[in-house]
Amino acid sequence: METNNFNYVQSEQETASISKTFMASVFSWMFAALAITSIVAYYFAHNADLFASLVNVEIGKLTTLGYIVMFAPLAFILVISFGFNRLSYPVLLFLFLLFSAVMGMSLSFIFHQYTAGSIYGTFAAAAGMFGLMALVGYTTSTDLTKFGSIMIMGMVGIIIASLINYFMQSEMMDYVISVIGVLVFTGLTAYDVQKLKRIGAGVEYGTEVANKLVIMGALNLYMDFLNLFLFLLRIFGDRK
Repeated sequence: METNNFNYVQSEQETASISKTFMASVFSWMFAALAITSIVAYYFAHNADLFASLVNVEIGKLTTLGYIVMFAPLAFILVISFGFNRLSYPVLLFLFLLFSAVMGMSLSFIFHQYTAGSIYGTFAAAAGMFGLMALVGYTTSTDLTKFGSIMIMGMVGIIIASLINYFMQSEMMDYVISVIGVLVFTGLTAYDVQKLKRIGAGVEYGTEVANKLVIMGALNLYMDFLNLFLFLLRIFGDRK
């Protein structure tokens, strides 16, 4: 009996170790993607020639490349998500990093809409909120599955409301959507971290499947953080 108990404890310790390693890899790739996005966004925003390749400043309209950059992120997400089983790990990783660079090009516009101080301040606030909720999701013993389902439904509602407001152009509706967006993606951060922790505990780390799951996890958390940041910026950002 004592030997069995020892083996059980040892198994739990090994599982916890694998889960921590898995989560460390997820956060590492998420931070790498955010770094790429930040560098590309700053560089495109502050280089006149590069920014001009995205938008014709004189007439205030997007160029062909600008339109491609606007819609490309959605295409990347669809390809990565639906191609998970068919794509190899190196290809999946390449697409994820390329996606983060394209997102950086897309986000270069915020430097021309908001003051630099409000962008950096909002980024720091988003990082703090994200870190807190990630810690909650990782440490809590409460099952967040039902809570996560509600947050996902809220995210779908935000997408629908945003499409409607695209035609209505209501400032009040935009503000309400932004507030709900902050709440939804704050909650989704905790839910996704807990979900990934459980996935990490059940995979054989180092395999092709595990490596691909790391990238998918990094993509989920990357999008949680980015959406949280953008919704906060829409609420608190100082426009130029």
